[in-house]
Amino acid sequence: QVQLVESGGGLVEPGGSLRLSCAASGRTANRYAMGWFRQGPGKEREFVARIDWTGSMTAYTDSVKGRFTISRDNSRNTVYLQMNSLQPEDTAIYYCAADPSLSLLTTRPDYWGQGTQVTVSS
Repeated sequence: QVQLVESGGGLVEPGGSLRLSCAASGRTANRYAMGWFRQGPGKEREFVARIDWTGSMTAYTDSVKGRFTISRDNSRNTVYLQMNSLQPEDTAIYYCAADPSLSLLTTRPDYWGQGTQVTVSS
């Protein structure tokens, strides 16, 4: 069993930055692939970024490439999402997810966090 707790959301102006954190607890949490999803107003939840348990393999959805960076610190059982050049269309609830399989993480992860709101507005 893995528990995920996100933090770091908030209100930011267009062009600004935020860093989201996701703390994982559980005996083998640092061996799980981790990722971020988001659900904007009136939209379905979508994949944003993922990282394998070693931290060496990452992937992003096209709309955030070059602006968002996913990373992890296994000594802290924490995954991060650094978000730069934020735009109003990035406004969403951001969810952390975990799964033993990197490939399954993108489609149906086993574990979800409760979400953190990110609002980009002037």
